[in-house]
Amino acid sequence: MPQQDRMQHHQWDSSLNALTVPLFLRLQWAQGASLGTLTPVLEKFAVSLVEFDVLATLRNSPPPHQMTPSRIQEEVVITSGGLTKVLLQLEARGMVTRRQLQHDLRSKPVCLADSGQALIETAMAEAVANTAQWLHQRLSEAEIGQLSALLGRLVDE
Repeated sequence: MPQQDRMQHHQWDSSLNALTVPLFLRLQWAQGASLGTLTPVLEKFAVSLVEFDVLATLRNSPPPHQMTPSRIQEEVVITSGGLTKVLLQLEARGMVTRRQLQHDLRSKPVCLADSGQALIETAMAEAVANTAQWLHQRLSEAEIGQLSALLGRLVDE
Protein backbone atom coordinates (compact mmCIF):
# COMPACT_ATOMS: atom_id res chain seq x y z
CA MET A 1 0.00 0.00 0.00
CA PRO A 2 1.42 3.43 -0.90
CA GLN A 3 2.57 5.49 2.08
CA GLN A 4 -0.05 8.21 1.55
CA ASP A 5 -2.83 5.61 1.68
CA ARG A 6 -1.30 4.07 4.80
CA MET A 7 -1.25 7.45 6.51
CA GLN A 8 -4.92 8.06 5.68
CA HIS A 9 -5.82 4.79 7.43
CA HIS A 10 -4.31 6.13 10.65
CA GLN A 11 -6.62 8.90 11.80
CA TRP A 12 -5.49 9.46 15.36
CA ASP A 13 -7.26 11.56 17.96
CA SER A 14 -6.51 15.26 17.45
CA SER A 15 -5.03 15.45 20.95
CA LEU A 16 -2.01 13.50 19.75
CA ASN A 17 0.96 15.38 18.36
CA ALA A 18 0.40 15.94 14.62
CA LEU A 19 4.14 15.86 13.88
CA THR A 20 5.07 12.92 16.07
CA VAL A 21 2.37 10.45 15.01
CA PRO A 22 3.32 10.39 11.30
CA LEU A 23 7.02 10.19 12.18
CA PHE A 24 6.37 7.38 14.67
CA LEU A 25 4.43 5.40 12.07
CA ARG A 26 6.99 5.99 9.33
CA LEU A 27 9.84 4.92 11.62
CA GLN A 28 7.97 1.68 12.37
CA TRP A 29 7.24 1.05 8.70
CA ALA A 30 10.81 1.87 7.70
CA GLN A 31 12.14 -0.53 10.31
CA GLY A 32 9.84 -3.25 9.01
CA ALA A 33 10.90 -2.61 5.41
CA SER A 34 14.55 -2.56 6.43
CA LEU A 35 14.21 -5.88 8.24
CA GLY A 36 12.49 -7.22 5.12
CA THR A 37 15.77 -6.79 3.22
CA LEU A 38 17.38 -9.07 5.81
CA THR A 39 14.87 -11.92 5.47
CA PRO A 40 16.49 -13.58 2.41
CA VAL A 41 19.88 -13.50 4.16
CA LEU A 42 18.48 -15.06 7.33
CA GLU A 43 16.84 -17.79 5.28
CA LYS A 44 19.95 -18.42 3.17
CA PHE A 45 22.17 -18.83 6.23
CA ALA A 46 19.47 -20.57 8.32
CA VAL A 47 19.76 -18.18 11.26
CA SER A 48 17.08 -16.34 13.18
CA LEU A 49 17.14 -12.57 13.56
CA VAL A 50 18.30 -12.87 17.17
CA GLU A 51 21.01 -15.40 16.23
CA PHE A 52 22.20 -13.00 13.54
CA ASP A 53 22.21 -10.20 16.10
CA VAL A 54 24.20 -12.24 18.65
CA LEU A 55 26.77 -13.31 16.05
CA ALA A 56 27.08 -9.74 14.74
CA THR A 57 27.47 -8.42 18.29
CA LEU A 58 30.25 -10.92 19.00
CA ARG A 59 31.94 -10.15 15.67
CA ASN A 60 31.78 -6.44 16.44
CA SER A 61 33.63 -6.91 19.75
CA PRO A 62 37.44 -6.73 19.72
CA PRO A 63 39.37 -9.94 18.99
CA PRO A 64 39.09 -12.65 20.18
CA HIS A 65 35.39 -11.68 19.74
CA GLN A 66 34.47 -12.80 23.23
CA MET A 67 31.86 -11.38 25.60
CA THR A 68 30.08 -12.40 28.76
CA PRO A 69 26.46 -13.45 28.37
CA SER A 70 25.35 -10.45 30.45
CA ARG A 71 27.20 -8.07 28.11
CA ILE A 72 25.62 -9.75 25.06
CA GLN A 73 22.22 -9.44 26.74
CA GLU A 74 22.76 -5.68 27.17
CA GLU A 75 23.82 -5.24 23.55
CA VAL A 76 21.14 -7.41 21.96
CA VAL A 77 18.26 -6.54 24.33
CA ILE A 78 16.98 -10.03 25.02
CA THR A 79 15.86 -11.78 28.18
CA SER A 80 18.41 -13.98 29.93
CA GLY A 81 16.27 -17.06 29.25
CA GLY A 82 15.99 -16.16 25.57
CA LEU A 83 19.72 -15.57 25.32
CA THR A 84 20.50 -18.90 27.00
CA LYS A 85 18.37 -20.69 24.39
CA VAL A 86 20.03 -18.83 21.50
CA LEU A 87 23.53 -19.47 22.85
CA LEU A 88 22.80 -23.18 23.26
CA GLN A 89 21.55 -23.34 19.65
CA LEU A 90 24.59 -21.47 18.31
CA GLU A 91 26.94 -23.63 20.39
CA ALA A 92 25.29 -26.84 19.14
CA ARG A 93 25.85 -25.62 15.57
CA GLY A 94 29.50 -24.79 16.27
CA MET A 95 29.03 -21.03 15.76
CA VAL A 96 30.17 -20.07 19.27
CA THR A 97 32.16 -21.70 22.05
CA ARG A 98 31.84 -21.28 25.81
CA ARG A 99 34.75 -21.70 28.16
CA GLN A 100 34.75 -21.89 31.93
CA LEU A 101 37.07 -19.30 33.44
CA GLN A 102 39.44 -20.76 36.03
CA HIS A 103 39.40 -17.56 38.10
CA ASP A 104 35.60 -17.14 37.94
CA LEU A 105 33.58 -20.35 37.93
CA ARG A 106 30.31 -18.42 37.65
CA SER A 107 31.09 -16.97 34.24
CA LYS A 108 31.32 -18.76 30.90
CA PRO A 109 32.26 -16.16 28.27
CA VAL A 110 30.96 -16.68 24.76
CA CYS A 111 33.51 -16.68 21.96
CA LEU A 112 32.75 -16.46 18.26
CA ALA A 113 33.97 -19.65 16.57
CA ASP A 114 35.68 -19.52 13.18
CA SER A 115 32.56 -20.94 11.50
CA GLY A 116 30.38 -18.33 13.20
CA GLN A 117 32.74 -15.57 12.15
CA ALA A 118 32.76 -16.76 8.53
CA LEU A 119 28.96 -16.99 8.51
CA ILE A 120 28.30 -13.58 10.04
CA GLU A 121 30.86 -11.80 7.87
CA THR A 122 29.33 -13.24 4.68
CA ALA A 123 25.75 -12.75 5.89
CA MET A 124 26.43 -9.18 7.03
CA ALA A 125 27.98 -8.28 3.67
CA GLU A 126 24.86 -9.58 1.90
CA ALA A 127 22.53 -7.85 4.37
CA VAL A 128 24.29 -4.51 3.89
CA ALA A 129 24.21 -4.93 0.10
CA ASN A 130 20.48 -5.68 0.19
CA THR A 131 19.83 -2.67 2.42
CA ALA A 132 21.97 -0.41 0.22
CA GLN A 133 20.02 -1.49 -2.85
CA TRP A 134 16.71 -0.82 -1.06
CA LEU A 135 17.87 2.61 0.13
CA HIS A 136 19.30 3.67 -3.24
CA GLN A 137 16.02 2.77 -4.95
CA ARG A 138 14.27 5.33 -2.76
CA LEU A 139 16.80 7.98 -1.73
CA SER A 140 19.72 9.92 -3.20
CA GLU A 141 23.20 9.74 -1.68
CA ALA A 142 22.64 13.12 -0.04
CA GLU A 143 19.27 12.03 1.37
CA ILE A 144 20.81 8.83 2.78
CA GLY A 145 23.50 10.88 4.49
CA GLN A 146 20.95 13.35 5.83
CA LEU A 147 18.65 10.61 7.11
CA SER A 148 21.57 8.81 8.75
CA ALA A 149 22.65 12.02 10.49
CA LEU A 150 19.12 12.77 11.70
CA LEU A 151 18.56 9.24 12.98
CA GLY A 152 21.97 9.41 14.66
CA ARG A 153 20.80 12.44 16.58
CA LEU A 154 17.74 10.50 17.74
CA VAL A 155 19.72 7.55 19.05
CA ASP A 156 22.79 9.31 20.45
CA GLU A 157 22.61 9.55 24.20
